[in-house]
Parts: sequence; structure tokens; C-alpha cells
Amino acid sequence: MRNSLRKLAGLTLSALTLGSVVANSSLTLVSAQSNVELETAVKNDAEEIEGGTLRYALVGDPFSGVLNNMLYEGNPDATIIGLFNEGLYGYDENFTIDDSGFAKVDFDVENKQVTITIPEGQKWDDGEDLTIDDVIWPYYVVGHPDYQGIRYGEDFENVVGMKEYHEGSAEEISGLERVDDYTLKVTYNEFPNSMLQAGGGVSSYIEPEHVFKDIPVGELLDSEPVRTKPVGFGPFRVTSITPGEAVTYEANEYYWRGRTKIDGVQLEVVNQSTAIAEMQAGNYDIASLPADSYDSYKDSENFTVLGDVQNAYTYIGFKLGKLEDGENVPDESLVVADKAIRQAMAYAVDNDAIGERFYQGLRWRANAPITPNFKEYYNAELPGYTYDPEKAKQILADAGYTDADGDGFIEDKNGEPFTLGFASMSGGETAQPLAEYYMQAWAEVGIDVQLVDGQLMEFNSFYDALKADDPKIQVYQGAWGTGGDPNPTGLYGRTAAFNYTRWATEENDKLLAAINSDDSFDDEFRKQAFNDWQAYFMEELPAIPTLFRYSVVGVNNRVKNYDIKVGSDLTWVDVALTADAPY
Repeated sequence: MRNSLRKLAGLTLSALTLGSVVANSSLTLVSAQSNVELETAVKNDAEEIEGGTLRYALVGDPFSGVLNNMLYEGNPDATIIGLFNEGLYGYDENFTIDDSGFAKVDFDVENKQVTITIPEGQKWDDGEDLTIDDVIWPYYVVGHPDYQGIRYGEDFENVVGMKEYHEGSAEEISGLERVDDYTLKVTYNEFPNSMLQAGGGVSSYIEPEHVFKDIPVGELLDSEPVRTKPVGFGPFRVTSITPGEAVTYEANEYYWRGRTKIDGVQLEVVNQSTAIAEMQAGNYDIASLPADSYDSYKDSENFTVLGDVQNAYTYIGFKLGKLEDGENVPDESLVVADKAIRQAMAYAVDNDAIGERFYQGLRWRANAPITPNFKEYYNAELPGYTYDPEKAKQILADAGYTDADGDGFIEDKNGEPFTLGFASMSGGETAQPLAEYYMQAWAEVGIDVQLVDGQLMEFNSFYDALKADDPKIQVYQGAWGTGGDPNPTGLYGRTAAFNYTRWATEENDKLLAAINSDDSFDDEFRKQAFNDWQAYFMEELPAIPTLFRYSVVGVNNRVKNYDIKVGSDLTWVDVALTADAPY
């Protein structure tokens, strides 16, 4: 619902121009926080009308139309699904599982078990009874050898007996115990503290078994219930789909929270380039808006601009080794293996000014690899790396780097000149000038960095190259969405495939082990473990966290009781309209 956009309207800024902006900004923009404050909820005291249809702009390209939580891959499909089918459990603002959702989840740490209980007497939007079999069935789909999605992995394999079922040596998943029609007990091989987090290991899938049971697992992806006639238990029921373009919903009278105040939702795909104009013209009630065009719509009179901190950050990564036999193996012979190089490159760039100039304050300098929305675990006290090119030069000099041949660039420890290959993705008008700024900033402290093959890389090619540890790449610009679990093991662990830096040290192993230990079920221990890891990461700096970000949503003035904050008490049942049409 709240995916942010990347396109920048009317930007003609060159890297040289940004350099002057950066130089002028560095003395004042030094705090690791946004200088823009946005509300997460609309304030509307107008009288509600009865019913009405909310007009929702799904901003971006046409959606794929894989309308099932077990099978979709793209955010547009996820947005569509979220209106007719929810996850199993609720969670608070820290993404910790709580009792605010459909199911109650009880944790038995000692026995490595979770008991899931769903309420009796609930129905799917087609009127069929909802039972615990609808919670069990997704395990047998995701774990099936013919499963066509991307969800099978360590979390599902952590269920006792899942691996045997997946490999075909067992017909049943032994770790699933059907207690009764409304209760399931799941036993796990391991039980880290992350199990308490949404997305941390406890499956949230619930699907109508009666709809899918006669369809072979290998044929689900293109089946009618996935593509054109989905069934859910969310606030709305799908009534029609125009493939890739639009979805019409009506209120679901069986919704477990109660019927919504509004009669339905009309969702339509809107091009990124026209989203602002569509909202200003009063054609839609809700739309995600581009952060980098904030100044052009922030004072709009017919809609409110809401914002919330995303659980995502951009970063500059360093290629420190390779993935070999499932383990990240560092190469100490690489130039970037010296943390003096990495720290100097961090001090050389002014991310405060980048956030202000490119994103008008809706992105701001990151000071840690944990995002601020994880309030319990984010270390706001870390200073991070502020713009200080003189300090960058001093770090290099203290480490023994010199410019012996006078070409303006330092040589390596063997006296040999070097150039670092920089991989950065194409897309939007910011991509090229931002990449050029980074390279210019590094050149100004004596480090020669050039784009791989002299150009930006297409999205898929970029990630293919990172995964393959392309030797042309020593530095790259990426972004991570952290999901509901702040645990960094999946991004920076020794065996993590997503650890594209290939960073691995014994101390990192030790600090991550503390985060994942049984001791970490104690809140204070867990907070300290996260603080210790963040401090170590920012010292060793396998990647430079560059920018935190807001997601920005425009909401028409006729909408009431709408809140984008994670863990909000307001739900779709509360949303109301105060006029017959957006204006």
C-alpha cells in the first residue's frame, strides 16, 4: 500500500553542481534524522457519509496478477492481495507478533514450539467455514517439490520434518500437529529470538484449502483462484479484475473484524509520471508519491501528505570476497579489504546533502545498518560517518597510502595504481548524477573509482553480477528492505547468500550468535546485543549505510480514519468517506 517511488521530475542537476551543494551543506546538516516531519494519520472531523467507494491509485507499472501470498513476487501484487486476504497474525510497531491479528500465537521456547489458535465461527469471503486446515495447507504447498514460488527456504525448513517432506522421503510433515479444528502446534528444529518477529520464522500464510485442494501444486501459479477469482478473508472481496490494470472490490460481510464502513475499493494502476497530477486533480483518494518531487505537492490543498519511516536503507557495499560452497570467504588481498579505504570513502561523501538535495529531506543520512522504525534495536547514538574529506585524507595517510606518481590518486600498499569498479543501477533521473557525485567525492580524497564498463547497470544484470561475485566489481550501490525482522544474520551472516559483500569475521560470528542466542529472549540482553553488533559493523564498515527514508502517501481530504503507521490501531473497518467522490 505504501511502496515509495524513485522517479524524479525535472532534475537536471550535474555531479559538479551537487558537489557545490554538498560543500555548502556539510556544516549544518549533520544529524542522522530527517528535517521533515510528517503525520502518519489523516485528521478529518467532517461528517461521514454512508458507504461510498474509495479510489486507490496503484502507482507504477502494470501488476503481474499473481494474487496469492504464497506465490506473488512483486509489491504491486502484494498491495492487491492485502485488500482481500490478510496475514495470520498481527504485530506492533516493532514488528513483534502480538494478539492484534486474526490468530493468537503462543510461544514455547523450551520445547521449540508455537501454538496457533484461530477463532471459531469465521468464514472465507465465499461463505465457506475457515478452519485450521487452511493454516496447515500452505505448509504442504510451499514445501512441495512441485512448488513454483520463492518462499521455500530456511524458515520453512526449520519446521521439523519439512526437509523430509520436501525431498519426498515423507508424506507428512512431522512437526505439524493438528490439535483440533482451530488449533495447530508447530515444532521447530531451532528457536531463535527472531521467531517472535513478523517474518522471523513463523509462517503467516492462511489460504482456502477448499478452493485449492483439487489443483496440483505445480499448476497453482496459473490457476483461476490465483489469477482471476481469488478468495480471501480480508476486509474486501474481489468482484472483477482487468489484468494488469484494475481491481474492483466490495465489502466482505464475513470479515472477522466486521463489515467496513465503505462499500468497496476501486483500484487502478497509475503511471508514476502522472500520480501527482492525478491526486491534485482529485481523481483518486490514495496514492504513493515520489519523495524526490516532494516540494511540488507538499502544499497541495485537496490532499494530506502522510509519511512513515520505511524499514529500508540504501548503502554502498564493498566486495570483500566470494561465496564458496555456501560460505562467504573474504579475500585479504583486495584493496577494499583494508578498512582504512572503506572508512575514508565513507567520510568523503555528504549523505546529509544528498538526502536534502535529491530527496528534499525525505531521505536522510543513515548512521547504522538497523533502521529507525525498529525503535527497540536501532542505535540512535551511533555518530555514523559525517562529511569530512580532510579526515578521509588523514585516514589514508595514516594507513600509509600515498600518491607517489602525482596523478591525484593514491597507490595500493605495493605502490601500484588501482581503480575500483563501481556498480550502480540505472533507473530514474537521479541515478546517473548520484553515481557521478559519489565517484567525484572519492576522487577528491584520492581514490579512483569508475563505473563498471563505463555505464550504469540494468536491475537484473546488477543483481546477477553481485550474486556471481563479478571480479569487475569492488564497490556497489544497493538497498535493503529489512522486512519485519531486524536480525541482520540473513544479510551479513557467514553463510547468508544475501551477504553480497562476502564479509565474514570471527567477531561478527560471535556478535550475531549473541543476537540469535537463548539469552536474547531477555529484552535488555537483546538490545545490548544489537547495539554491540551495530557498533562493530560501523567500525569495520563492510558497507556504508547511506540513507534512511520515508514512504510518502497522498490521501484525499474526503478520507477519514486512515493511518499508515505500522502497528496502528486503525484498520480498514475504521476508514470512512466524507463526500461522494474525491475532490
